[in-house]
Order: sequence, then structure tokens, then C-alpha cells
Amino acid sequence: MAILSHAMNTTTLLLTSLLALLPISELRGAIPFAVIRGVNILPAALISVGLNALVPLLAFLFLSTFHKLFYRLGWYKRFFDRFVEKTRLKVHTQVEKYGYWGLLVFVAIPLPATGAWTGTLGAWVLGMDRKKATLAIMGGVIVAGIIVTLLVAFLGAGAKSIFFKAV
Repeated sequence: MAILSHAMNTTTLLLTSLLALLPISELRGAIPFAVIRGVNILPAALISVGLNALVPLLAFLFLSTFHKLFYRLGWYKRFFDRFVEKTRLKVHTQVEKYGYWGLLVFVAIPLPATGAWTGTLGAWVLGMDRKKATLAIMGGVIVAGIIVTLLVAFLGAGAKSIFFKAV
């Protein structure tokens, strides 16, 4: 636990972990959140990137198992089909043109709807090889983590305005 700063209390660790794993925030929300909560930037980045890199494994597991069960439910089927179609339209051109490198770059751009969840769903919808897609997505997560970490390092708490919406 020495790598975790003294400011990394259990609540901050859990919330940072949750943000890193959630599709709406991923590491672009987790890193600034942890830093704003007083965590040193290196452990914040390592935890956030490490957990966000697990997303393709979790998402592919969900898509190959639970999806089949849930797809029988009408509300899930309608929601999922709309989400899949929206994602297919968004990523199809880039992935077809650039392949796994395109997937890596797509995931590496730390903007809303360009992270590991969308990249994994896009790879699944387009029938890309899981192992190659997972490696490309993990590479994209690492690049996105570097970008977000540098932005937070240079902008400090001001980086939150880039990654968080005012509510």
C-alpha cells in the first residue's frame, strides 16, 4: 500500500475504481477525480489505467455470456439494439479503414464515447478478433492514460473542466 498516497483512503480508492470502470467516465474521469481528492498523480494514473485496461476483458465476457441471457428481455433487446446501431455507425468507417491501429487510436482519444467500452463494443459488433482487439484497446487505454495524466499534471484542478460537466 506504500504506492498509494496517504490521501488514498478507502472511499477515494473505491470511487476512483468505479469511475475507471464506468463507461461514462473511464480513466478520463478517474484520474482527475483522484487528484482532486488529494491522491498523487502517479498512483491515480496507475490505478485508473490498470482498471480501465480490464474493460475489454469484462465487456467481452459480458457480451459472450450475459448478453445472450438478457437479450431475451424486450427492454434490454430494444436498448441494446439502439446502442449497437449507434456505435456501429460511429466506429465502422474508422475500424474498416485502419483496423486494429484505428481501434487503438479511437480508444486513445480521451473524449466522451471514445473509450474502452465503446471500442470493445465496436470490435464485437464488427466481429474483430478478441485477442487482437483486446491488445489494441489496452494500448489505447495506456495512451489515453498518458494524455489525461499530462493534462491533469499541467492543468491541475483546472483539468476537471475538460473532463467533467458542470451540473
